[in-house]
Amino acid sequence: MCGIAGFLDTRKNDCAEGLERCLLHMTDTLRHRGPDDWGAWVDPDAGIALGHRRLAIVDLSASGRQPMHSFCGRYAITFNGEVYNHSQLRQELRFDNIRFRGHSDTEVMLAAIGKWGLPGALSRFNGMFAFALWDKAQRTLYLVRDRLGKKPLYYGWAHGVFLFASELKALRAHPMFPGTLSREAIALYFTLNYVPAPYSVYRGFFKLPAAAWIAVKACEPQGDVRPTKYWDAAQLLRQKDATYFNGSETEATEHLHSLLRDAVKLRMTADVHVGALLSGGTDSSTVVALMQAQSSKAIRTFTIGFATANYNEAGQAGKVARHLGTDHSELYVEPQDALNVIPRLPMLYDEPFADSSQIPTAILCQLVRRHVTVALTGDGGDESFGGYNRHIWGPLIPPMFHSLPRFLRRGGAKLLTFSKPLLTAALSFSSFGGLSRLQGHVSSQSVDRLARLIQLDEAVSIYLLFVSNWADNNPVEGVPCETLASLWRCNCDGLRSLREKLMYLDTSVYLPDDLLVKIDRASMGVGLEVRAPLLDYRVVEFAWSLPSFMKIRRGRGKRLLRQILETYIPKVLAEYPKKGFSVPMVTWLRGPLREWANSILDLRSLRQEGFLNVPLIRDTWEQFLRGRGDLAAPLWGVLMFESWLQSAKSRGRYDGCAAIK
Repeated sequence: MCGIAGFLDTRKNDCAEGLERCLLHMTDTLRHRGPDDWGAWVDPDAGIALGHRRLAIVDLSASGRQPMHSFCGRYAITFNGEVYNHSQLRQELRFDNIRFRGHSDTEVMLAAIGKWGLPGALSRFNGMFAFALWDKAQRTLYLVRDRLGKKPLYYGWAHGVFLFASELKALRAHPMFPGTLSREAIALYFTLNYVPAPYSVYRGFFKLPAAAWIAVKACEPQGDVRPTKYWDAAQLLRQKDATYFNGSETEATEHLHSLLRDAVKLRMTADVHVGALLSGGTDSSTVVALMQAQSSKAIRTFTIGFATANYNEAGQAGKVARHLGTDHSELYVEPQDALNVIPRLPMLYDEPFADSSQIPTAILCQLVRRHVTVALTGDGGDESFGGYNRHIWGPLIPPMFHSLPRFLRRGGAKLLTFSKPLLTAALSFSSFGGLSRLQGHVSSQSVDRLARLIQLDEAVSIYLLFVSNWADNNPVEGVPCETLASLWRCNCDGLRSLREKLMYLDTSVYLPDDLLVKIDRASMGVGLEVRAPLLDYRVVEFAWSLPSFMKIRRGRGKRLLRQILETYIPKVLAEYPKKGFSVPMVTWLRGPLREWANSILDLRSLRQEGFLNVPLIRDTWEQFLRGRGDLAAPLWGVLMFESWLQSAKSRGRYDGCAAIK
């Protein structure tokens, strides 16, 4: 796990010392991602510069240093991540007369690319990675990202210089970086509380999509770079007839169990101490159970808790840890801890990002890093195995109403809206007939969504309804979300069911651009490597081949995962209801964080920016203070954006409204 940065200067008007000096400015900003070592390689004749910051995990010796050159001499690479099956690939390559320097995965990657070519090697890599590969023979730079988007990579042209890096802060360190903000990206941020790929907050700079690579030729200054996909979850679903699992549920459980054991075992391999993040939910508990079953000593597990009972899973995590016999640590987060970490968030996440669980995630990673250098996590189970309420209930509503004329659906929506106070109050009583099962899933906000849902027909519109923070308005005026929605619709073409489309969109959008960004920046901010066995591409591919009833049944998702977990812990623990890794933001914003929020939402300061809808924001804040708790998420988005903007100003990479286009 590391940080990478570099550039291809097609102007070729700088000496080696100048290129290296500029490169070191970039890699110095990534010191947190790689505190153990650094490396730089430049070729002034080609204008190429590759930089690296190292967090030593596998092969701690100098043999693992990067940038690294291939045995054949053709390739140079700077690589962030881990290829977990490098030992198996090394065995395949051992007859090719290749002299390996050490036992790192990086030199195996270079040898694999030399033998099978880039596409052939990528099909064999099992891991998380983002890397830059320079082909000296073709004078071509390749940027590549892993299948699920676990590791980040940004890129873009700046006045004849092609820049790339793990984080935007490294791009900003290059003297040619323009720093113009993208109004369209900011509007998308306010919709989702994160900036979705392929956008970045800076105009002309992009996130490389998951499972994609690009090629940049030295002979084509400012050439158009179009990502090429080498793996696609949507294509797996389109080909489901060919890959469909036809076995029994017992056979499916056994096969998944075997895949998960191997995925966990591969990710436990390291030359440093390894632990796990344990929330007590199905996903992380399954990962920890499989770790402990394959370890000769108690593994280290870590969890975080809150004083507010509805948000606290520390007790459940402790029960799971005691049953499995792990060496367990827990930390309780108070509002003051949030206040302490908030000033670090803009630099940590490097562009506007407002998943409020970023606060406990950052605090938890600080705790874990004191004890281990690698931690396994349960990320990825919800997206592949139907863990979100929108996967379970969302597809059931539209078919119930689509046969009705549109005017009746509009009337039903109005009736729901009018009856919202009575309905939400009734559902708060567990004795209210069969509806008691909906407790915890229904709120004022969800009734609003239901009223809109019965009027919608199309998957992307339904998905946006579930994930959008500003339903009818956007603080950035005049910029529609339609461009991104059109891209999502194109990707969903050929998928059959609404449930498949919702799960695909979560896998291709929410997972890489929210959840994996959150854990990557929080963990790498303290030099901690986090690995996700449930994102092993073999597990994901098998999950997509399964029929829906093996994932979701009787209003609950992740059926097969829970069956596996029940072989390790009692059913009462395995059946623990999902809470999600969230924080008591409503209580905090109305209490200990209120003064800070008021200072950020100062009317005069907001008006000076000139591009946000100030009356909308102030009205939303006042409604929230009067009791609209469902407005906490959009308000957190505003607070994080304004905090990021102030931080950008202080760094000198933003000069007011003129820098927003």
